[in-house]
Amino acid sequence: MYQPHHTPASPPLHHPVPQHPIPPMRSPPPPIQQQQHGRSVNTNPYMPQAGAVPAASSGYVPGSASGGYNLFNDTTAQVGLQVGRNAVLAGQEYVEQNFGRFMSLSMPTLRTYFNVSNRYVASKLSLVVFPWRHKPWSRQPKRSEVSGAVEGYMPPREDINAPDMYIPVMAFTTYILLSSILAGIKGDFHPELLGYISSMAFAIVIFEILGLKLGCYLLSISNESQILDLVAYSGYKFIGVIMTMIAGALVPGYFVKYTVLLYTFAANAFFLLRSLKYVVLPESSMNGSSMTTTNRQRQRRIQFLFAYSFVCQFVLMWLLAKS
Repeated sequence: MYQPHHTPASPPLHHPVPQHPIPPMRSPPPPIQQQQHGRSVNTNPYMPQAGAVPAASSGYVPGSASGGYNLFNDTTAQVGLQVGRNAVLAGQEYVEQNFGRFMSLSMPTLRTYFNVSNRYVASKLSLVVFPWRHKPWSRQPKRSEVSGAVEGYMPPREDINAPDMYIPVMAFTTYILLSSILAGIKGDFHPELLGYISSMAFAIVIFEILGLKLGCYLLSISNESQILDLVAYSGYKFIGVIMTMIAGALVPGYFVKYTVLLYTFAANAFFLLRSLKYVVLPESSMNGSSMTTTNRQRQRRIQFLFAYSFVCQFVLMWLLAKS
């Protein structure tokens, strides 16, 4: 006869019972005032003692994130920061007084040199290439609308004789790109050529400006012109160099190339000879005051201007067109 199989029941679960009772939480004992030599003493360790020196006086702040030391509360650190701040301000003032007056480079000044129009650019390019019959060459002064006093010169947009930075910068960039394109047409282009051409052109411009400033210093020439005027005048030569390179690329042979080089050199030299007269011979300055110069000094200045406009420009333009 079939007997049912009974599964034995599992024993009941028993949770552990703590053998020792948990003591209740108690608050810290109240402070006990004790009399010591006629004054009360606080024995609570959580309360600061009366008459204790604050930790901030020594630069130490308990529980601070910097390891318990606050630098800004230290008297020595504050004196050091003040000395460093004064040194930085003195350095900035020294740079502005000794170098800013020579360079005079600021955003308003640069904005004036780039204040050109399409009509001015076309007229200036025509003047650099065909300067033979242009008159007058003197720059137009800028007068105040209130007092009528002279405040400088007119911007390039309003005076074709004013130097600008737009045409020289564009001509400099075009010269580098055109040299690379012509080298690529001949199959001689390599990535290092861009750096070589730009470095050489930049070195020529720097050498030219330094030579012009050195000549003005040796001849004791003082004028109202700025360093950017000289940079602008030194950059107009790239127009003739670009025309020479294009002529040499379009017409094979050296006759047409060097014929264009000679003409553009003569035009650029004549243009500089007339334009830089107010720099090298500043007798007729914008303030109308006549400077006293002897005949010997005037002859030396004219010779320096002639050497810069003709001899120096021919050598530099030949080097640029040859590369």
